[in-house]
Amino acid sequence: GSGGGRYMKRILITGGAGFIGSNFIRYIIKSQKNFELLVNLDLLTYAGNLENLQSIESDSRYMFAKGDVRDRTLVEKLFETYDFDTVVHFAAESHVDRSIIEPELFLTTNIVGTQTLLDVAKRHWNLSPKDKYSQEYRAGVRYLQVSTDEVYGALGTAGFFTETTPLSPNSPYSASKAGADMIVRAYYETYGLPVNITRCSNNYGPYQFPEKLIPLMVHHAQRNVALPVYGDGMQIRDWLHVSDHCSAIWTVLESGRVGEVYNVGGNNERTNIEIVKCILRELGRPESLIEHVKDRPGHDRRYAIDNTKITTQLGWKPFYTFEVGIHETIQWYLNHQTWVERVTSGAYRKYCQEMYG
Repeated sequence: GSGGGRYMKRILITGGAGFIGSNFIRYIIKSQKNFELLVNLDLLTYAGNLENLQSIESDSRYMFAKGDVRDRTLVEKLFETYDFDTVVHFAAESHVDRSIIEPELFLTTNIVGTQTLLDVAKRHWNLSPKDKYSQEYRAGVRYLQVSTDEVYGALGTAGFFTETTPLSPNSPYSASKAGADMIVRAYYETYGLPVNITRCSNNYGPYQFPEKLIPLMVHHAQRNVALPVYGDGMQIRDWLHVSDHCSAIWTVLESGRVGEVYNVGGNNERTNIEIVKCILRELGRPESLIEHVKDRPGHDRRYAIDNTKITTQLGWKPFYTFEVGIHETIQWYLNHQTWVERVTSGAYRKYCQEMYG
């Protein structure tokens, strides 16, 4: 590792108002001492919600900047002003159904946005920026790309994704994430930029946008409305609690080997239908509420992550069992119904509008 523990990090987090990004920001501010500044750059598109950060927004080490990762002038200005040494890039259009309808938005945000950040970081951190062949960078700098297991495509009934599984994405969303990963890799191979890529399985936990499986099903079950399940519901996902994902990202920032990819999984393979039934049980609702709907095109049947590399090389392991995690998560949504209602009605947008224009 680069001994990242020896100085105080100045961190740029993109997409920090989203589900995983906001959990990561709260995780750092509440549990990590090794940083002095954290700037959250977020465009506040449909899934970005600053109410997710109300508990920490007055912390003197935290700052919010509204803007687009594709806006090079803005990104350069932020680097000049705050002199970041660490970038954690979450910002991405990420809803697969939306990517089927608007692939272009995904390609520009996810690929061009990534390249813009890499380029600005490279120029800012390189010790001889005028020398196009210089691969000398300031000590301790790190660019971390938050990616997804979806870049690997789908698995059969057996086997797991490892870091060396060939990329074979099946949706415009996962293709754009795979494209971004390739560019991150190229900046390491060509320019020597100190990068890491993490690829995680399906996240769940508090503050997840209500269109996603678990919050959506809780919301429907509560109101006794039919729960829409794609196809036969036998798609298998490996579920990772978002706080475990956050600790994994921090572990990679602190001790990941430069240039390496780390898969992060929760060792919790479940079919979608199992998850839905579990939610119905917990809420005391009948399984007759399940309604099978037409499957979406290019819907991967199974993802499963082999996280041996991060557990053996970096000593990270997930804290949550699925049983505890899903119970806590369902309870969180039940206890935060006003949050869910504000997000589903779009009321949080008004809050963002009033706060930041």
